[in-house]
Amino acid sequence: MSRAPLNLASLSGLPVQRIDIVETTGSTNADLLARHAAGEDIRGAVLLAEHQSAGRGRNGRSWSAPPRSQIALSIGVGTDGVPPEGWGWLPLLTGVALVDAVKATTGIEAGVKWPNDVLVGTGKLAGILAEVAAPDPVIVVGLGLNVTLTAEEAPDPRAISLQMLGASQLDRDVLTAAILRELTTRIEKWRSAAGPDPALIDDYRQRSATLGSRVRAVMPGDHEITGTATDIDSLGRLRIDTGAEVVTVSAGDITHLQPAD
Repeated sequence: MSRAPLNLASLSGLPVQRIDIVETTGSTNADLLARHAAGEDIRGAVLLAEHQSAGRGRNGRSWSAPPRSQIALSIGVGTDGVPPEGWGWLPLLTGVALVDAVKATTGIEAGVKWPNDVLVGTGKLAGILAEVAAPDPVIVVGLGLNVTLTAEEAPDPRAISLQMLGASQLDRDVLTAAILRELTTRIEKWRSAAGPDPALIDDYRQRSATLGSRVRAVMPGDHEITGTATDIDSLGRLRIDTGAEVVTVSAGDITHLQPAD
C-alpha cells in the first residue's frame, strides 16, 4: 500500500512552538523527554514520527504499526499555574480534542474510554499516554491515531482505523492540523482555568464511552472493582458504583478497565 509522507510545510502556522518530523524512532514521548532532560525547553514542541518501533501505552504495553499508517504525535505541555491535582485532566482533554478533530474532519463519531483510549464501538481507534518530565512541571502527551491501518496489519484484533471505518478523509496532514488546533485550544483553556473548567468536564461526560456502562477495574494484585461507571470527579478520577458503595479510582490505580459483561 502506498502511503504519502507527512508534509511539514502544510503544518505551518499552527499554534505551537516548533514541529519536527522524523522517519522512524522508538517513541516520540521518549524522545521529547530525552530532549527535556538534555536541557531543551520542550513546551509547545511537537514531534511526529512516520514510524514508531517501540510505541508505548499505559503500563508499558507495546504498540507498533506500519510506517505512515498512523499519526504518532507527542507534544510538550507546560503546567505553569495548574496545580498537580489538575494534571490528571490533561490526557482526558486530549481524548476530547482527538474525538472532536476526528468528527470535524471525517464525520465519524468516536468516544473516549477512560482514561486513555478513543473508541468507535468496541474498536480502539487511538491511544493516549501522558508522562511527567519529573521533577519539572512539564508533561509530554503522546497520541497514536490509526489512519490507514488495515485489519491484517493491526497489532491487536480490537484495533480499528479511519480507513476501516470508511472515512473519506485520510489525509494525515489535514488530520494532524485539526488535532493540533483542537488540542492546543483545549490546553490553553485548561491552563487558563488552572485545571478543568465546568465546560471541559461537561464535554468529557458527553463524549465518554465509559460513563453509564458496567465496568471491571483490575487493580494491582488482581483485585477487582465491578460496578457502574457513574461520573468523573474534579481530579479526573472515575467513580464506580458497586451497589454497596461508590469507589473512586485514579488512572494510576488500575491495570485494566474492561467491560463487566
